[in-house]
Amino acid sequence: MSEDLEPDRVDGAPHPRETAVLRGHAAAEAAFLDAFTAGRLHHGWLITGPRGVGKATLAWRIARFLLATPEDDGGLFGGPPPPASLEVAPDHPVARRLAALSEPRLKLIRRSVDDKTGRLRSVIGVDDVRALKDFFHLSAADGGRRVVIVDPMDEMNPNAANALLKELEEPPKGATLLLVAHQPWRLLPTIRSRCRELRLGPLDTAEMAGALSAAGADGADAAALAELAGGSVGEAIRLANLDGVAAYRALVALFDGMPRIDRPKALALADAGAQRGAEARFDLIATLIETFLARAARTGSLGAPPPEAVPGEAAVLARLAPDPRAGRVLAELQQTLGARMRGGKAVNLDPAALLLDTLVKIEETAAPLSAR
Repeated sequence: MSEDLEPDRVDGAPHPRETAVLRGHAAAEAAFLDAFTAGRLHHGWLITGPRGVGKATLAWRIARFLLATPEDDGGLFGGPPPPASLEVAPDHPVARRLAALSEPRLKLIRRSVDDKTGRLRSVIGVDDVRALKDFFHLSAADGGRRVVIVDPMDEMNPNAANALLKELEEPPKGATLLLVAHQPWRLLPTIRSRCRELRLGPLDTAEMAGALSAAGADGADAAALAELAGGSVGEAIRLANLDGVAAYRALVALFDGMPRIDRPKALALADAGAQRGAEARFDLIATLIETFLARAARTGSLGAPPPEAVPGEAAVLARLAPDPRAGRVLAELQQTLGARMRGGKAVNLDPAALLLDTLVKIEETAAPLSAR
């Protein structure tokens, strides 16, 4: 599968299997390592947390470790000392095979390419999961451990999820299934109950800066990207690729004119998300609108704005949400407008009209709340 058809790759960033360093999740790594060294290695691990914080990177890190670490043969003279980390040298044969997707003891389940259209399927289907039967049968001849990565579980259709459940109920000896999930509460309860969970949280500012630097993001915007992405490296890279900081700066400037917004500027912002082939741009602007409202609601609720993502933002947020009541109103508005934008996109409403109407609705709601 070529890089442009890898659904688990963030544009502009290394694939998780190519990411050597995992930042900010030492506790999750330690929990897995403790289970391994204590001989309590569970067959199913559910790796959860917000999108883009490093869940898939951890899954690949665990896979490298399991497949590169010799099994204890119970010899009279004992084996090597227990490993102190999940680190595997990048020139290790297993690491090289995983990077090339040529390791026979690893099975990656992700959205596959439709042979008829040559495009990625919209979901992980049951046939993708049924392929595990052949994988377990063929890899059993090699002996030792076998690892399955599903990335992500959220994209499985119900038939595929039920097929995977059967594998979790009767896992082959030596098999470890690593299931990446952005929204674990939407999974079958029976799948969750058969897995041990490793939950990853958002990265802090220092961790984000290091991760963005490793991914090649512009250092000048690193602080703004970290603030807007809410601790998600994947989201920060998406924002960087789409010049999201500049778009957010324009959004803040638009609402700096409250109680009335500049209509030509609002039209320009709406039109930017409505050009032919600009679906990613529409998603970006919709996301930034929700982010702006969430940060305004937080300002009203806590009585102080968060650290500025762009210059002048703090004053705008404080003026729009001067008290907790305003914070509650804007929080409800974020939920309502976010659902409306997603629903409007799903039924192919005119994107420019949808974005402009959203901006006007914010003006109508926030104007009576704002302080001058």
